Amino acid sequence: MVFAQSSPPEVITSRLTLDEYRAMEETNPERHEYRNGEIITMSGGSESHSAIASNFLIYLGFLLRDTDFRLYNSDLRVWIPEYQCGTYTDLMVVNGEPEFNGNRNDEILNPMLIVEVLSPSTEAYDRGDKFRKYRSIASFCEYLLVSQTEPYIEQYHNLDRNSNDRWLWQVHSHLERTIILHSLNVEIPLTEIYRRINF
Repeated sequence: MVFAQSSPPEVITSRLTLDEYRAMEETNPERHEYRNGEIITMSGGSESHSAIASNFLIYLGFLLRDTDFRLYNSDLRVWIPEYQCGTYTDLMVVNGEPEFNGNRNDEILNPMLIVEVLSPSTEAYDRGDKFRKYRSIASFCEYLLVSQTEPYIEQYHNLDRNSNDRWLWQVHSHLERTIILHSLNVEIPLTEIYRRINF
């Protein structure tokens, strides 16, 4: 079976059932996104990509340690029922108990905050179709797109939890800035996100 590389993501020539996909993901060292039967190979990350995601996880994990929020890295998939899509985030936060897809323990249904560290091969998808799919999740209310080539973060926050079409966009482009995560009521300095990252 031949999988398409995601630069930008393309459809493969053959399809898998959802059960076949899940069985493959349990043993395959590569990660793949499931899109209604189509399997997309996810590109590997760089050292900077990994370090930024780790910085975020460590700092945010410390801030949330005594709260009801749960923080997850890229090991778990987000399942998006409306699009029959299973995908991996760089980081996600759930409020309270995670809701799993059926009897699965590796597919989350209720992320509220999602962080994506941008890569050249996935940036357009993260900004476009992937964000559109995420917005179909009722609990999802905050999205961060984090550059790995410069101190630059785009933040999207849903202003109306009863609708998915009123999102506020804000840019953070200086290391001395602090990001307020509205969904979590915490602040993160950009210096912590970009700790030990050389541009």
